[in-house]
Amino acid sequence: MQSREIRSKFIEFFESKKHKFVPSAPMVLKSDPTLMFTNAGMNQFKDLFLGNATADYTRAVNSQKCLRVSGKHNDLEEVGIDTYHHTMFEMLGNWSFGDYFKKEAIQWAWELLTEVYGLEKDRLYVTVFEGDKKDNLAFDQDAFDYWKEFIDESRILNGDKKDNFWEMGDTGPCGPCSELHIDLRSEEERAKISGKDLVNQDHPQVIEVWNLVFMQYDRKSNGQLDNLPAQHIDTGMGFERLAMALQGKLSNYDTDVFMPLINAVAKKASVEYGKEEDIDIAIRVIVDHIRAISFAIADDQLPSNNKAGYVIRRILRRAVRYGYTFLNLNEPFLHELVPVLAEQYKGFFDELESQKDLIAKVIKEEEASFLRTLENGLKRLDQIKDRLKKSGETTIAGEEVFELYDTFGFPLDLTALIARENNLSIDEAGFDKAMSVQKNRSKADAVSEKGDWISIDDEASVEFVGYDEVETETSIIKYREIKEAKRTVYQVVLAKTPFYGESGGQIGDTGLLTNDNETIKVIDTKKENDLIVHFTDKLPADPSASFKAVINGNRRTLIKGNHSATHLLHAALRDVLGTHVQQKGSLVSDQVLRFDFSHFSKVEEEQIVEIERIVNDRIRQNILLDERRSVPIDEAKTLGAMALFGEKYGDFVRVITFDADYSVELCGGTHVNATGDIGLFKIVSEGAVAAGIRRIEAYTGPKAFEHVQAQDKALSEVKEILKNPKDLAKAINGLMDDQKRLSKIIETLYAKQAGVLKQGLLGDVQAKDGFNTLIAKVLLPNADGLKKLAFELKNEVDNLLAILAADIDGKPQIAVVIAENLVADKGLNAGQMVRELAKEIKGGGGGQPFFATAGGKDLFGLDNVVSKATEMVDAL
Repeated sequence: MQSREIRSKFIEFFESKKHKFVPSAPMVLKSDPTLMFTNAGMNQFKDLFLGNATADYTRAVNSQKCLRVSGKHNDLEEVGIDTYHHTMFEMLGNWSFGDYFKKEAIQWAWELLTEVYGLEKDRLYVTVFEGDKKDNLAFDQDAFDYWKEFIDESRILNGDKKDNFWEMGDTGPCGPCSELHIDLRSEEERAKISGKDLVNQDHPQVIEVWNLVFMQYDRKSNGQLDNLPAQHIDTGMGFERLAMALQGKLSNYDTDVFMPLINAVAKKASVEYGKEEDIDIAIRVIVDHIRAISFAIADDQLPSNNKAGYVIRRILRRAVRYGYTFLNLNEPFLHELVPVLAEQYKGFFDELESQKDLIAKVIKEEEASFLRTLENGLKRLDQIKDRLKKSGETTIAGEEVFELYDTFGFPLDLTALIARENNLSIDEAGFDKAMSVQKNRSKADAVSEKGDWISIDDEASVEFVGYDEVETETSIIKYREIKEAKRTVYQVVLAKTPFYGESGGQIGDTGLLTNDNETIKVIDTKKENDLIVHFTDKLPADPSASFKAVINGNRRTLIKGNHSATHLLHAALRDVLGTHVQQKGSLVSDQVLRFDFSHFSKVEEEQIVEIERIVNDRIRQNILLDERRSVPIDEAKTLGAMALFGEKYGDFVRVITFDADYSVELCGGTHVNATGDIGLFKIVSEGAVAAGIRRIEAYTGPKAFEHVQAQDKALSEVKEILKNPKDLAKAINGLMDDQKRLSKIIETLYAKQAGVLKQGLLGDVQAKDGFNTLIAKVLLPNADGLKKLAFELKNEVDNLLAILAADIDGKPQIAVVIAENLVADKGLNAGQMVRELAKEIKGGGGGQPFFATAGGKDLFGLDNVVSKATEMVDAL
């Protein structure tokens, strides 16, 4: 049975049981602050389990894109090594929200596996929760009794809290679960050892295939378990594992889910899969990781240096490194797999097909960037390994691990991986310390301590009235305290609110909660899934009292202008640049609008002018807002409404139209009543964010007018300085020509000066124990001159270790240059030395082992640099 049919049969089966098919949520989460990525099928339904939201269905089925690479659910280290763990995977699931419970979930699971899919009953085992004294939880007798109707008691096994009590995190919905395991071993192996003895023992052919979670508790921050408002079913079946079982394979990777990718990688590398373990592992890592990378980019998460973007960059670099080391792929290759992947998922996850060019371009640029540093980083690692071998040590020092991260872009887990392959370990604590000291990392992102919600009214639901009202009478449903690193804030949920919660790029509203007795500031508003949460500076003296909720109207007006201008800008970009333009992110605040979009080249100046003209024309036309709420999604698409990749839409949507022939978008944000309210639109910057992604920033209304006035004033000042020439451009070009001519003269003079300086320094070189040293304080005009001087000295003096403390136009800089043979033979490292010396000038820096530089703030510290450098050299 092919994988497409496997997926279809699952969905069709539960649709026949009156389940509603709900499309996969984006893999990259934007509305849940507790998670970076969707790591389980239930994530998008969390508010339904908690009772914070309602839906027009009580049963659901889907196949959810999931990613598990960090936190509690982390499978990264097993990926490729074994045959059944993955970073990105599909989770087939069926859900009940207060409808059916254990009996039906068990009955239908057995029916689907044995009757629809035809799995052999004597290969299946089930587990039930044995109970837990600490949580005062009893043995799951109900599940045991229901299973007895379908399977022999000898195949019903007890599972402890680790295996048979499912929790999404430290707090939140949870409950006992019942797992289904399948024994895929040969008859001969099964005769030797019973499958029941291998369940949950990490045997590659005795695996969990489905987990039925009986969601009935809410874990509080103090560990207490409270009953949820209703009992729910949450199941998750690994699509890739199911394919392995149904296709008679012994590895997930041998199925048609992965084989097209495996064949493509093997062909590219001119190797044969299944012949050599190291090569097989590398190929499995690559084909797993390309799925995670591609789906993340399709969901608008670009590789970057922080948060979710860094996770994707780590995965990508891990794949590149495996290809480089084991498959001799030293040129970008991952991007060539994107069309193969897109073809596999066409018809179900069409976001890959529609964005395959963009995804490939982003990946290719990331590959090329990492490959430029990978070779040098591996050489540096070889030097470290050789030093450890000579000394008999087995641990790579934390500072060296940090150097590989800071200089060569090696994520911590990549260095750890290479270390393990060489029977070494890394000093992770030392790395963390170096990261903290050298990068001076902010503690602002420290994990906050969240108290439990204190409920005032369990029956009330949240109503957003902010499209029509700026103030309303309301009451508090629940509240809690949040302790952060530097402050304590409070979160309040209102029964009725005009406050817009940050989402869709639009920032949250601020304002006040007032009554006759007190006034509370609302400092921000955010959406957590479907819950509107107000951040306040204090808690009300009487939480049960009524309040008037009033937003900051002036701020909201500016936000609305920027948001509506974003829609006009999007349409203008597609007019001028082409219909390939797609929104890839936005920020809408009261100060600025920022719009990221797919486009493969710089937006030229004349195109910027035309885009501005179109938007301002639409503003002057004073087009009335056409806002339609609760429009069926299919009807919205018929209207031509643009949906954004990476966003989750329900069955009913809100459609914002400014002229049906110009701008029609699905949007939940706030907008002006007519485009004339925007006033003026002015683009202030355009540039690249990543490969194939551009960013425009613009101002509207008063801010745009102030910007134009400031530009006009600056232009007048320039004209006055130049004595009001008739042709301003010609006058400025003349000045620039003069500047270039004079710069060449100055460069010639500096070159002569540098030559004299170099000759003097050559005379100061001192011999020491087989190498030559030079420590000097110098005066130079620019940083390029310092670098040039350092390399010229290195080329003219053998075995040189030179440390130059430079005054460059009143700013302190340090350069350390070391002969390559000293780096290799004596383990010297310019990067480490310069970072230590930089402390004397209150600065920092880095570089390669043979050359590194640092800058700072304290010019008077250069004498201390010379003294400290002398001590360092004397100690060698």
